[in-house]
Amino acid sequence: MIEIRAIGGYNEVGKNMTAIRIDDEVIICDIGVHLENYIRLTDDDDLLEVSAEDLTKVGAIPDISTLGNWKELVKAIIPTHAHLDHVGALPFLINSFHCDVICTPFTAEVIKGMIAVERIKTHNKIRTLHINSCLKITKNITVEFINVTHSTPQTALLAIHTKYGTILYANDFKFDLYPTLGKKPDFERLENLGNVLAIVVDSTYAKDERKMPSESVAKQMMKDILLGTHSKGKAIVVTTFSSHLARLKTVLEFSEKLGRKVVFLGRSLEKYIRAGEHTGIISFSKHSEIVSFRRKINKKLREIMEKGKEKYVLVVTGHQGEPKAILSRMAKGETPFKFSKEDFIVFSCKVIPTQLNAENRNALEEELKKTGVRLFKDIHVSGHSAREDLKDLLIMIKPKNVIPAHCSKEMKEGMAELCYEMGYKKENIRLIRDGDTTVIQS
Repeated sequence: MIEIRAIGGYNEVGKNMTAIRIDDEVIICDIGVHLENYIRLTDDDDLLEVSAEDLTKVGAIPDISTLGNWKELVKAIIPTHAHLDHVGALPFLINSFHCDVICTPFTAEVIKGMIAVERIKTHNKIRTLHINSCLKITKNITVEFINVTHSTPQTALLAIHTKYGTILYANDFKFDLYPTLGKKPDFERLENLGNVLAIVVDSTYAKDERKMPSESVAKQMMKDILLGTHSKGKAIVVTTFSSHLARLKTVLEFSEKLGRKVVFLGRSLEKYIRAGEHTGIISFSKHSEIVSFRRKINKKLREIMEKGKEKYVLVVTGHQGEPKAILSRMAKGETPFKFSKEDFIVFSCKVIPTQLNAENRNALEEELKKTGVRLFKDIHVSGHSAREDLKDLLIMIKPKNVIPAHCSKEMKEGMAELCYEMGYKKENIRLIRDGDTTVIQS
Protein backbone atom coordinates (compact mmCIF):
# COMPACT_ATOMS: atom_id res chain seq x y z
CA MET A 1 0.00 0.00 0.00
CA ILE A 2 1.18 3.55 -0.78
CA GLU A 3 0.24 6.53 1.39
CA ILE A 4 1.28 10.15 0.87
CA ARG A 5 1.33 12.54 3.82
CA ALA A 6 1.54 16.31 3.39
CA ILE A 7 3.93 17.75 5.98
CA GLY A 8 4.54 21.22 4.50
CA GLY A 9 3.87 23.22 1.33
CA TYR A 10 0.24 22.20 0.85
CA ASN A 11 -1.41 25.19 2.59
CA GLU A 12 0.95 27.84 1.22
CA VAL A 13 4.13 28.30 -0.82
CA GLY A 14 7.08 27.35 1.38
CA LYS A 15 8.53 24.80 3.86
CA ASN A 16 8.01 21.98 1.37
CA MET A 17 8.05 18.47 2.83
CA THR A 18 6.24 15.30 1.76
CA ALA A 19 6.35 11.80 3.26
CA ILE A 20 5.65 8.84 0.99
CA ARG A 21 5.03 5.50 2.70
CA ILE A 22 5.37 2.27 0.77
CA ASP A 23 4.21 -0.55 3.05
CA ASP A 24 6.41 -0.02 6.14
CA GLU A 25 9.09 2.17 4.55
CA VAL A 26 9.02 5.97 4.19
CA ILE A 27 10.80 8.36 1.83
CA ILE A 28 10.92 12.08 2.71
CA CYS A 29 10.86 14.41 -0.30
CA ASP A 30 12.28 17.89 0.45
CA ILE A 31 12.59 19.51 3.85
CA GLY A 32 12.48 23.29 3.43
CA VAL A 33 11.96 26.59 5.24
CA HIS A 34 9.15 29.11 4.88
CA LEU A 35 11.32 32.12 4.05
CA GLU A 36 8.81 34.83 4.93
CA ASN A 37 8.27 33.40 8.41
CA TYR A 38 12.00 32.86 8.80
CA ILE A 39 12.80 36.46 7.82
CA ARG A 40 10.01 37.74 10.09
CA LEU A 41 11.80 36.00 12.98
CA THR A 42 15.40 36.87 12.08
CA ASP A 43 15.27 39.91 9.70
CA ASP A 44 17.73 38.03 7.50
CA ASP A 45 17.58 36.00 4.28
CA ASP A 46 20.34 33.56 5.18
CA LEU A 47 20.31 30.72 7.67
CA LEU A 48 21.34 31.68 11.20
CA GLU A 49 21.56 29.86 14.49
CA VAL A 50 17.97 29.52 15.66
CA SER A 51 16.41 26.57 17.47
CA ALA A 52 14.19 24.11 15.61
CA GLU A 53 11.57 24.61 18.31
CA ASP A 54 11.42 28.38 17.75
CA LEU A 55 11.32 27.93 13.98
CA THR A 56 8.49 25.39 14.21
CA LYS A 57 6.47 27.69 16.48
CA VAL A 58 6.53 30.53 13.94
CA GLY A 59 5.85 28.22 10.98
CA ALA A 60 9.31 28.68 9.46
CA ILE A 61 10.06 24.94 9.19
CA PRO A 62 7.78 21.90 8.82
CA ASP A 63 6.16 20.46 11.93
CA ILE A 64 7.59 16.94 11.84
CA SER A 65 5.38 15.86 14.74
CA THR A 66 2.73 15.26 12.05
CA LEU A 67 4.85 12.30 10.90
CA GLY A 68 3.79 10.43 14.04
CA ASN A 69 5.04 6.83 14.01
CA TRP A 70 6.18 7.22 10.38
CA LYS A 71 9.31 8.98 11.67
CA GLU A 72 10.98 5.70 12.65
CA LEU A 73 10.26 4.22 9.21
CA VAL A 74 12.13 6.89 7.19
CA LYS A 75 14.74 5.29 4.90
CA ALA A 76 15.96 8.40 3.06
CA ILE A 77 15.54 12.17 2.88
CA ILE A 78 15.67 13.32 -0.76
CA PRO A 79 15.83 17.07 -1.50
CA THR A 80 15.15 17.59 -5.20
CA HIS A 81 17.11 20.84 -5.51
CA ALA A 82 19.01 23.48 -3.55
CA HIS A 83 16.40 26.17 -2.91
CA LEU A 84 15.92 26.99 0.75
CA ASP A 85 12.18 26.34 0.64
CA HIS A 86 13.06 22.74 -0.27
CA VAL A 87 16.30 22.13 1.63
CA GLY A 88 16.72 24.91 4.19
CA ALA A 89 15.19 23.08 7.16
CA LEU A 90 17.75 20.27 6.97
CA PRO A 91 20.33 21.90 9.29
CA PHE A 92 17.65 22.23 11.96
CA LEU A 93 15.96 18.83 11.53
CA ILE A 94 18.58 16.45 10.13
CA ASN A 95 19.41 14.89 13.50
CA SER A 96 15.75 14.05 14.06
CA PHE A 97 16.17 11.23 11.54
CA HIS A 98 18.42 8.18 11.21
CA CYS A 99 18.89 7.86 7.46
CA ASP A 100 20.94 9.11 4.53
CA VAL A 101 20.28 12.36 2.70
CA ILE A 102 20.35 11.74 -1.07
CA CYS A 103 20.65 14.60 -3.57
CA THR A 104 22.53 15.88 -6.61
CA PRO A 105 26.18 16.96 -6.16
CA PHE A 106 25.33 20.68 -6.27
CA THR A 107 22.55 20.32 -3.71
CA ALA A 108 24.89 18.26 -1.51
CA GLU A 109 27.50 21.03 -1.56
CA VAL A 110 24.89 23.60 -0.53
CA ILE A 111 23.70 21.38 2.34
CA LYS A 112 27.25 20.76 3.54
CA GLY A 113 27.89 24.49 3.48
CA MET A 114 24.80 25.19 5.58
CA ILE A 115 25.70 22.50 8.10
CA ALA A 116 29.28 23.80 8.34
CA VAL A 117 28.11 27.38 8.98
CA GLU A 118 25.76 26.17 11.71
CA ARG A 119 28.57 23.98 13.16
CA ILE A 120 26.17 21.06 13.24
CA LYS A 121 27.48 17.56 13.90
CA THR A 122 25.35 14.92 12.26
CA HIS A 123 25.41 11.14 12.07
CA ASN A 124 23.52 11.22 8.74
CA LYS A 125 25.47 10.67 5.54
CA ILE A 126 24.92 13.04 2.62
CA ARG A 127 25.10 10.91 -0.52
CA THR A 128 25.11 12.12 -4.10
CA LEU A 129 23.07 10.79 -6.99
CA HIS A 130 23.67 12.23 -10.42
CA ILE A 131 20.90 13.43 -12.69
CA ASN A 132 19.48 10.65 -14.92
CA SER A 133 20.63 8.00 -12.45
CA CYS A 134 18.88 5.47 -10.19
CA LEU A 135 19.59 4.26 -6.66
CA LYS A 136 18.12 1.27 -4.86
CA ILE A 137 17.14 2.55 -1.40
CA THR A 138 15.73 -0.71 -0.07
CA LYS A 139 14.72 -4.07 -1.50
CA ASN A 140 11.37 -2.59 -2.53
CA ILE A 141 12.17 1.05 -3.37
CA THR A 142 14.34 2.49 -6.15
CA VAL A 143 14.59 6.23 -6.76
CA GLU A 144 15.49 8.00 -9.99
CA PHE A 145 16.53 11.57 -10.71
CA ILE A 146 15.14 12.84 -14.05
CA ASN A 147 16.70 15.96 -15.52
CA VAL A 148 14.52 19.06 -15.59
CA THR A 149 15.11 22.81 -15.73
CA HIS A 150 14.54 25.28 -12.90
CA SER A 151 16.16 28.43 -11.51
CA THR A 152 18.98 26.58 -9.77
CA PRO A 153 21.31 23.88 -11.16
CA GLN A 154 20.83 20.12 -11.03
CA THR A 155 17.13 20.18 -10.25
CA ALA A 156 15.52 16.76 -10.51
CA LEU A 157 12.09 15.27 -10.87
CA LEU A 158 12.07 12.39 -8.41
CA ALA A 159 10.60 9.09 -9.57
CA ILE A 160 9.98 6.62 -6.74
CA HIS A 161 9.67 3.14 -8.22
CA THR A 162 7.85 0.44 -6.24
CA LYS A 163 6.25 -2.96 -6.93
CA TYR A 164 2.90 -1.16 -7.09
CA GLY A 165 3.96 1.46 -9.63
CA THR A 166 5.71 4.83 -9.69
CA ILE A 167 5.15 8.03 -7.73
CA LEU A 168 6.54 11.14 -9.46
CA TYR A 169 7.49 14.04 -7.21
CA ALA A 170 7.66 17.13 -9.44
CA ASN A 171 8.40 20.05 -7.13
CA ASP A 172 9.78 22.52 -8.65
CA PHE A 173 10.42 22.64 -12.38
CA LYS A 174 9.75 24.24 -15.73
CA PHE A 175 10.20 23.08 -19.31
CA ASP A 176 12.95 25.31 -20.73
CA LEU A 177 14.00 24.34 -24.25
CA TYR A 178 16.74 27.01 -24.34
CA PRO A 179 18.44 26.94 -20.91
CA THR A 180 21.47 29.17 -20.43
CA LEU A 181 23.08 26.73 -17.99
CA GLY A 182 22.66 22.96 -18.03
CA LYS A 183 20.69 20.64 -20.32
CA LYS A 184 17.10 20.59 -21.55
CA PRO A 185 14.52 18.46 -19.68
CA ASP A 186 14.57 14.74 -20.37
CA PHE A 187 11.20 14.52 -22.13
CA GLU A 188 11.93 11.06 -23.53
CA ARG A 189 12.37 9.57 -20.06
CA LEU A 190 9.17 11.20 -18.80
CA GLU A 191 7.19 9.80 -21.72
CA ASN A 192 8.54 6.31 -21.02
CA LEU A 193 7.96 6.20 -17.25
CA GLY A 194 4.77 4.14 -17.41
CA ASN A 195 2.33 3.24 -14.61
CA VAL A 196 2.58 6.55 -12.74
CA LEU A 197 0.15 6.05 -9.87
CA ALA A 198 0.35 9.66 -8.71
CA ILE A 199 2.18 12.89 -9.28
CA VAL A 200 2.93 15.44 -6.56
CA VAL A 201 3.18 18.56 -8.69
CA ASP A 202 4.31 22.18 -8.37
CA SER A 203 1.10 24.20 -8.82
CA THR A 204 2.33 27.72 -8.09
CA TYR A 205 1.44 29.04 -11.56
CA ALA A 206 -1.37 26.64 -12.44
CA LYS A 207 -3.72 29.59 -13.06
CA ASP A 208 -1.22 31.40 -15.33
CA GLU A 209 -2.53 30.57 -18.82
CA ARG A 210 0.69 30.48 -20.81
CA LYS A 211 3.94 28.57 -21.27
CA MET A 212 6.61 29.95 -18.94
CA PRO A 213 9.30 31.77 -20.99
CA SER A 214 12.83 30.43 -21.23
CA GLU A 215 15.71 31.73 -19.14
CA SER A 216 17.16 32.90 -22.45
CA VAL A 217 14.41 35.58 -22.42
CA ALA A 218 15.70 36.89 -19.08
CA LYS A 219 19.21 36.87 -20.55
CA GLN A 220 18.07 39.11 -23.40
CA MET A 221 16.33 41.42 -20.92
CA MET A 222 19.56 41.71 -18.95
CA LYS A 223 21.51 42.39 -22.14
CA ASP A 224 19.15 45.23 -23.02
CA ILE A 225 19.80 46.84 -19.62
CA LEU A 226 23.53 46.31 -19.25
CA LEU A 227 24.59 46.79 -22.89
CA GLY A 228 21.73 48.84 -24.30
CA THR A 229 21.41 51.63 -21.73
CA HIS A 230 23.81 54.53 -21.11
CA SER A 231 25.79 53.61 -17.98
CA LYS A 232 29.14 55.32 -18.59
CA GLY A 233 30.46 56.75 -15.35
CA LYS A 234 27.63 55.23 -13.31
CA ALA A 235 27.56 52.49 -10.73
CA ILE A 236 25.76 49.26 -11.67
CA VAL A 237 24.32 47.21 -8.83
CA VAL A 238 22.42 43.98 -9.59
CA THR A 239 20.41 41.91 -7.13
CA THR A 240 18.86 38.52 -7.80
CA PHE A 241 18.34 35.08 -6.25
CA SER A 242 21.68 33.83 -4.90
CA SER A 243 20.92 30.29 -6.07
CA HIS A 244 20.23 31.36 -9.66
CA LEU A 245 23.65 30.56 -11.12
CA ALA A 246 22.39 30.88 -14.70
CA ARG A 247 21.34 34.48 -14.03
CA LEU A 248 24.61 35.25 -12.27
CA LYS A 249 26.48 33.81 -15.26
CA THR A 250 24.56 36.18 -17.53
CA VAL A 251 25.51 39.18 -15.40
CA LEU A 252 29.15 38.11 -15.47
CA GLU A 253 29.13 37.66 -19.26
CA PHE A 254 27.71 41.10 -20.04
CA SER A 255 29.82 42.83 -17.38
CA GLU A 256 32.93 41.54 -19.13
CA LYS A 257 31.66 43.07 -22.38
CA LEU A 258 31.35 46.38 -20.52
CA GLY A 259 34.93 46.03 -19.29
CA ARG A 260 33.78 46.03 -15.67
CA LYS A 261 34.88 43.69 -12.90
CA VAL A 262 32.11 41.80 -11.10
CA VAL A 263 32.14 41.70 -7.30
CA PHE A 264 29.68 39.37 -5.55
CA LEU A 265 28.76 40.58 -2.07
CA GLY A 266 26.92 38.50 0.52
CA ARG A 267 27.01 35.19 2.40
CA SER A 268 24.27 33.46 0.44
CA LEU A 269 25.87 34.42 -2.89
CA GLU A 270 29.17 32.96 -1.73
CA LYS A 271 27.45 29.77 -0.53
CA TYR A 272 25.85 29.00 -3.89
CA ILE A 273 28.77 30.14 -6.03
CA ARG A 274 31.22 27.99 -4.04
CA ALA A 275 28.89 25.01 -4.38
CA GLY A 276 28.72 25.58 -8.14
CA GLU A 277 32.49 25.82 -8.41
CA HIS A 278 33.15 22.74 -6.26
CA THR A 279 30.91 20.70 -8.58
CA GLY A 280 32.38 22.11 -11.79
CA ILE A 281 29.20 23.84 -12.94
CA ILE A 282 30.75 27.34 -13.03
CA SER A 283 34.14 29.02 -12.59
CA PHE A 284 33.22 32.55 -11.49
CA SER A 285 36.32 33.06 -9.30
CA LYS A 286 38.55 33.32 -12.38
CA HIS A 287 36.72 36.43 -13.56
CA SER A 288 35.27 38.00 -10.42
CA GLU A 289 35.67 38.54 -6.69
CA ILE A 290 33.45 37.03 -3.99
CA VAL A 291 33.18 38.68 -0.57
CA SER A 292 30.92 37.37 2.17
CA PHE A 293 31.48 38.72 5.69
CA ARG A 294 30.31 42.18 6.71
CA ARG A 295 33.69 43.60 7.70
CA LYS A 296 35.28 42.43 4.45
CA ILE A 297 32.30 43.73 2.46
CA ASN A 298 32.64 47.20 3.99
CA LYS A 299 36.38 47.14 3.23
CA LYS A 300 35.70 46.17 -0.39
CA LEU A 301 33.02 48.85 -0.83
CA ARG A 302 35.42 51.47 0.52
CA GLU A 303 38.03 50.31 -1.98
CA ILE A 304 35.46 50.44 -4.82
CA MET A 305 34.54 54.03 -3.93
CA GLU A 306 38.23 55.00 -3.95
CA LYS A 307 39.08 53.27 -7.24
CA GLY A 308 35.87 54.34 -9.02
CA LYS A 309 32.55 52.55 -8.80
CA GLU A 310 32.07 52.92 -12.57
CA LYS A 311 34.72 50.21 -13.00
CA TYR A 312 32.59 47.51 -11.37
CA VAL A 313 29.31 45.64 -11.47
CA LEU A 314 28.23 44.79 -7.93
CA VAL A 315 25.99 41.77 -7.41
CA VAL A 316 24.46 41.96 -3.96
CA THR A 317 21.92 40.20 -1.75
CA GLY A 318 18.61 41.81 -0.82
CA HIS A 319 16.32 41.56 -3.86
CA GLN A 320 13.21 41.26 -1.66
CA GLY A 321 14.25 44.21 0.51
CA GLU A 322 15.40 42.08 3.45
CA PRO A 323 16.41 44.65 6.13
CA LYS A 324 19.80 43.09 6.97
CA ALA A 325 20.82 42.22 3.40
CA ILE A 326 23.56 44.15 1.59
CA LEU A 327 21.37 46.28 -0.69
CA SER A 328 19.20 47.55 2.17
CA ARG A 329 22.30 48.49 4.16
CA MET A 330 23.76 50.28 1.13
CA ALA A 331 20.51 52.19 0.58
CA LYS A 332 20.36 53.30 4.23
CA GLY A 333 23.95 54.56 4.18
CA GLU A 334 25.21 51.84 6.51
CA THR A 335 28.18 50.99 4.27
CA PRO A 336 31.02 53.07 2.76
CA PHE A 337 29.27 52.91 -0.64
CA LYS A 338 27.43 56.07 -1.69
CA PHE A 339 24.89 56.16 -4.51
CA SER A 340 24.92 59.01 -7.01
CA LYS A 341 22.22 60.34 -9.28
CA GLU A 342 21.43 57.97 -12.19
CA ASP A 343 23.39 55.01 -10.83
CA PHE A 344 21.83 51.71 -11.95
CA ILE A 345 19.97 49.35 -9.62
CA VAL A 346 18.81 46.20 -11.44
CA PHE A 347 16.25 43.98 -9.69
CA SER A 348 16.61 40.71 -11.61
CA CYS A 349 13.70 39.14 -9.76
CA LYS A 350 10.05 39.64 -9.03
CA VAL A 351 8.60 40.61 -5.68
CA ILE A 352 7.39 37.40 -4.07
CA PRO A 353 3.74 38.30 -3.34
CA THR A 354 3.53 38.29 0.44
CA GLN A 355 2.76 41.22 2.72
CA LEU A 356 6.21 41.18 4.36
CA ASN A 357 8.07 41.09 1.05
CA ALA A 358 5.91 43.85 -0.41
CA GLU A 359 6.53 46.05 2.64
CA ASN A 360 10.27 45.39 2.68
CA ARG A 361 10.71 46.01 -1.06
CA ASN A 362 8.62 49.16 -0.95
CA ALA A 363 10.71 50.51 1.94
CA LEU A 364 13.93 49.68 0.06
CA GLU A 365 12.78 51.32 -3.17
CA GLU A 366 11.74 54.48 -1.32
CA GLU A 367 15.23 54.71 0.23
CA LEU A 368 16.87 54.19 -3.15
CA LYS A 369 14.70 56.79 -4.87
CA LYS A 370 15.94 59.42 -2.41
CA THR A 371 19.40 59.03 -3.94
CA GLY A 372 18.18 59.65 -7.51
CA VAL A 373 19.20 56.24 -8.87
CA ARG A 374 17.57 54.54 -11.85
CA LEU A 375 15.56 51.44 -10.93
CA PHE A 376 15.22 48.58 -13.42
CA LYS A 377 12.67 46.12 -12.05
CA ASP A 378 11.32 42.67 -12.99
CA ILE A 379 14.27 41.73 -15.20
CA HIS A 380 13.21 38.16 -14.67
CA VAL A 381 11.36 35.06 -15.81
CA SER A 382 10.14 32.46 -13.33
CA GLY A 383 11.65 29.02 -12.82
CA HIS A 384 8.19 27.50 -12.28
CA SER A 385 5.88 25.91 -14.82
CA ALA A 386 2.82 27.77 -16.00
CA ARG A 387 -0.47 26.14 -17.01
CA GLU A 388 0.61 24.94 -20.47
CA ASP A 389 3.80 23.35 -19.13
CA LEU A 390 1.77 21.53 -16.49
CA LYS A 391 -0.61 20.31 -19.18
CA ASP A 392 2.34 18.99 -21.21
CA LEU A 393 3.64 17.10 -18.18
CA LEU A 394 0.29 15.44 -17.52
CA ILE A 395 -0.04 14.49 -21.20
CA MET A 396 3.44 12.93 -21.14
CA ILE A 397 3.22 10.84 -17.98
CA LYS A 398 -0.56 10.20 -17.75
CA PRO A 399 -0.69 9.92 -13.93
CA LYS A 400 -3.70 8.19 -12.40
CA ASN A 401 -3.86 10.71 -9.55
CA VAL A 402 -2.77 14.34 -9.25
CA ILE A 403 -1.72 15.94 -5.95
CA PRO A 404 -1.19 19.73 -6.20
CA ALA A 405 1.68 21.00 -4.02
CA HIS A 406 3.81 24.11 -3.54
CA CYS A 407 0.62 26.13 -3.50
CA SER A 408 -1.99 28.18 -1.72
CA LYS A 409 -5.70 27.31 -1.84
CA GLU A 410 -6.20 29.46 -4.94
CA MET A 411 -3.25 27.87 -6.77
CA LYS A 412 -4.47 24.41 -5.79
CA GLU A 413 -7.88 25.19 -7.28
CA GLY A 414 -6.17 26.32 -10.48
CA MET A 415 -4.45 22.94 -10.79
CA ALA A 416 -7.74 21.16 -10.12
CA GLU A 417 -9.45 23.19 -12.88
CA LEU A 418 -6.71 22.16 -15.32
CA CYS A 419 -7.18 18.49 -14.38
CA TYR A 420 -10.96 18.71 -14.83
CA GLU A 421 -10.41 20.21 -18.29
CA MET A 422 -8.20 17.23 -19.13
CA GLY A 423 -10.87 14.72 -18.08
CA TYR A 424 -9.74 13.79 -14.58
CA LYS A 425 -12.43 12.74 -12.14
CA LYS A 426 -12.80 14.50 -8.80
CA GLU A 427 -11.65 11.46 -6.81
CA ASN A 428 -8.36 11.42 -8.71
CA ILE A 429 -7.45 15.00 -7.81
CA ARG A 430 -6.23 14.93 -4.23
CA LEU A 431 -6.56 18.43 -2.72
CA ILE A 432 -4.79 17.70 0.54
CA ARG A 433 -3.58 20.10 3.24
CA ASP A 434 -0.62 19.97 5.63
CA GLY A 435 -1.13 17.02 7.97
CA ASP A 436 -3.43 15.12 5.61
CA THR A 437 -2.73 11.61 4.35
CA THR A 438 -4.06 10.18 1.10
CA VAL A 439 -4.00 6.53 0.05
CA ILE A 440 -2.91 5.69 -3.51
CA GLN A 441 -4.44 2.52 -4.93
CA SER A 442 -2.49 0.51 -7.47
